[in-house]
Amino acid sequence: MEPSLISGAKFSDERGKLKFNNNFDASDIKRMYIIENNHNHIIRAWQGHKVEQRWFCVIQGEFLIQLIKIDDWEKPSSGLESIFFKLSSENMDVLHVPAGFVTGIKQIDKEAKLLAMADYHLNEVNDEYRFPLETFDVYKNF
Repeated sequence: MEPSLISGAKFSDERGKLKFNNNFDASDIKRMYIIENNHNHIIRAWQGHKVEQRWFCVIQGEFLIQLIKIDDWEKPSSGLESIFFKLSSENMDVLHVPAGFVTGIKQIDKEAKLLAMADYHLNEVNDEYRFPLETFDVYKNF
């Protein structure tokens, strides 16, 4: 399975604004958390999962999310290709990250907030992999 962007939309009238995502099926979600960095220059990378999936939705500001499909979880290749997504709170777009990927996350705006959703409860599976930023050559593209 490949990552996908589930497009949201917005509506406004004299009463105010409404942001929504009627295409997002949240039935697999078991937990949620919000990511807020202290500074814009922080890059949260590389963390991923063999089994778990993640969904990301920006609730304030903008984020840049870089994804890498892992070839070997014990010793991944440094030259793996990446996919970039720029997410904004302008619409309620949801980025689906299937199992098998690591993420690099960088906020663009000072007060940005990213909602992360997972399909397993905390400690339900032992499936967290972390690699130093320099593990993959593409980190220079952030």
